[in-house]
Amino acid sequence: MARVVVDVMLKPEILDPQGQAVQRALPRLGFAGIADVRQGKRFELEVEGPVDDAALARIHEMAETFLANTVIEDFVVKVETAESEVPAEVRS
Repeated sequence: MARVVVDVMLKPEILDPQGQAVQRALPRLGFAGIADVRQGKRFELEVEGPVDDAALARIHEMAETFLANTVIEDFVVKVETAESEVPAEVRS
């Protein structure tokens, strides 16, 4: 089985109130020097069989229609190998 990761983040022009709340809390907790925080979502998918172009196309479609709200979010699909992450797709 292979693992495919879909990282979903708000587009840069969209305000991120959760990230701002974390950013404001960090200095109070003793973590200084953080200029900005953006919060996102990570989906880890265990894929049966090979992760070929057809499987990546299905996962891309799944991310575009279900995992991300593409009006306000961008997503990246990556295939994880045992040794390292290999980008399978660029940003959407």
